[in-house]
Amino acid sequence: MAIPDFPSIMLPLLKLLKDKREHSLREVVDQLSDIFNLTEEERREPLPSGLQPTFENRISWAKTHLKKAGLLEPTRKSCFKITKRGLNILKQRPEELNLKYLDRFEEFKDFRAKKDKSEIQPSVSKPSQTSPAEALENAYQTLRDTLAKKILQQIKVSSPSLFEKIVVELLVGMGYGGSRKDAGKAIGKSGDEGINGIIKEDRLGLDIIYIQAKKWENTVRRPEIQKFAGALQEQRAKKGICITTSGFSKDAYDYVSKIETKIVLIDGELLAQFMIDHNIGVTSISNYEIKRIDSDYFTGE
Repeated sequence: MAIPDFPSIMLPLLKLLKDKREHSLREVVDQLSDIFNLTEEERREPLPSGLQPTFENRISWAKTHLKKAGLLEPTRKSCFKITKRGLNILKQRPEELNLKYLDRFEEFKDFRAKKDKSEIQPSVSKPSQTSPAEALENAYQTLRDTLAKKILQQIKVSSPSLFEKIVVELLVGMGYGGSRKDAGKAIGKSGDEGINGIIKEDRLGLDIIYIQAKKWENTVRRPEIQKFAGALQEQRAKKGICITTSGFSKDAYDYVSKIETKIVLIDGELLAQFMIDHNIGVTSISNYEIKRIDSDYFTGE
């Protein structure tokens, strides 16, 4: 099944706490994963930032909302238990707990009022089912994906020389090619069987990587990659990078996964993402630092 949103987690979470014992976040994550029959892939699915599993993040926000409604209380770091109010709610056997249900508690209404003032809500008539952390990360990912599409559009209409410059600056930015001067000399100096450049793998030149970088419109298929692999074998090369502004077919990916020579395929989408990561052709306009409470600070003397 799909990963449930955080309101859907609130009632199952409260039921887990009905034994009145202290529970840890790690413990309830495992138990709720079983209750919702999540696959291993769903349990591990990360937020866009990759910093935390999505399901664990949603449980944390379900816990926060239950705490603000007075249905559970923290006991120590990352641990909590049900309150008397929470037990009374379970005795009523509600079919579900949602934000509207929790609005009956004044503490929760105050929390929601403060929260709504500090956040941009997607709809004033319908409460968001997404945690603030997810909403922020999803917004960031949307902006990033939009930027990547614009970058790729610019690359496709750029001149071959600018495309060559992008490849050089990106590879140097990623730590390959030695200096920019060295990489600039190497790229574009070889035209043997689709090899467009030879760069150092590291600044000392302990190994070299062969490059094929071309602006394709159509999908790059297995025959083109086979030609590149053949050229690498003729050079007795063990490593190669194929960069395109389009994409690669499934049989191209299958082919490079089976051959001895290591060939990395970088399609247009991945190229644009790498450019964002290494600040090639983009500039920062805003930076936001997200902070959380330091529990150790308040519990230590």
